[in-house]
Amino acid sequence: MRRVLLGTAVAAAATAALAFLVLPVAAIFLRVPPGKLIHQLSSPLVTDALIVSLKTSAIAQALILLFGTPLAYVLATRRFRGHSLLVTLVELPLVLPPAVAGLGLLALFGRSGLLGTSIPFTQTAVVLAVAFVASPLYIRQAIAAFEAVDPNLVAASRTLGAGPVRTFFRVVLPLSRGGLAAGEALAFARGLGEFGATIMFAGSLQGVTQTLPLAVYQAFAINLDTALAIGALLVVVSAVLLVVLKLVLSWQPSRRTSSFLFARST
Repeated sequence: MRRVLLGTAVAAAATAALAFLVLPVAAIFLRVPPGKLIHQLSSPLVTDALIVSLKTSAIAQALILLFGTPLAYVLATRRFRGHSLLVTLVELPLVLPPAVAGLGLLALFGRSGLLGTSIPFTQTAVVLAVAFVASPLYIRQAIAAFEAVDPNLVAASRTLGAGPVRTFFRVVLPLSRGGLAAGEALAFARGLGEFGATIMFAGSLQGVTQTLPLAVYQAFAINLDTALAIGALLVVVSAVLLVVLKLVLSWQPSRRTSSFLFARST
């Protein structure tokens, strides 16, 4: 009897937890008819925010890949004094309150900041805010991906005459691409949903710095249906990214694939 009651209680708790996680997302689509949601997406507020989000996110992700990949590779393959501290500093933006991240960027790049620039409240500020909060997700995953590469393959490639650059692009990068893609998906999702650092550092100027999350905040005070439409769009994009992430993580290079890549590198 006690086991039956315990099992019932566990099932009820699991059901409640599942409902708590699923129903708020479902309510976004159930609150307004689908046709009306789609119609709201054609408003200038939504289209302007969508263009700004796509443009700034694309630039931010390019910067994350360009600068984050070599940093992750160095942290994954080198051990030196202060290594753990450096990794911790790289990960710190993950746990910073977004508003604090925005204040930090403002203190660095603001007119009265350390660098004294005019970057704040421009699209460049949006790019920097997105890159700052999202890059640790990519870098941390990239470190793990590079660390998972078989060092024997790297050593063999170097022994057979391939230089460090050739070895990286022909052996290390192909073998770690699954982890890198997963990290990029996480960084893109985080950047697309960025709010706090962006509004503190870049403001919310329609058509200039107002991204989709900022547009949700503005529309909420004016038209709830428009806010729900933008929210539904972000839910769909997030769901697609989550599915892509799961597919990437489920793919692992086989020994045959690794051997083939190594053969090509030589």
